[in-house]
Amino acid sequence: MTQAIAPPTNLYDRDLDLWLEMSIIQLKAGDFQNLDIDNLIDELEGLSGSNKREIESRLIRLIEHILKRCYVDMPDCYRGWEVTIINQRDKLKRLLRQSPSLKRHFLQSFDESFDTALEIVKTEYDCITFPETWQFSSEVETMLSLKFWN
Repeated sequence: MTQAIAPPTNLYDRDLDLWLEMSIIQLKAGDFQNLDIDNLIDELEGLSGSNKREIESRLIRLIEHILKRCYVDMPDCYRGWEVTIINQRDKLKRLLRQSPSLKRHFLQSFDESFDTALEIVKTEYDCITFPETWQFSSEVETMLSLKFWN
């Protein structure tokens, strides 16, 4: 016996993009009575979490490539690692320019991001000795501009 699945009954479940457009129209019109507050809160919380996850992901990638560039003696790879460093810094700068309050999250997640990046590079280059702690400043401006290698 097969069971029929009931189709979604509200706009949010049927068509997210249309729901977003309608919510924007309602907000602009001041129509707060008909606004789907619960789903709006969920979407805003999701957006905030998404930005924080992006900061963490890009920070891990940045630290990973700085570690490679500083400690792995493979000159043929330097350019590629430096390009990745430039790209990650650019994306982080743009995100932080758009949402400066995320600098707080950048700093709060730095140690955990370092640990993850360190685990990655240790796995990738198991014969290289990497420092167990970050050897440089972890300030946002420093991380987004300083060339840590000679």
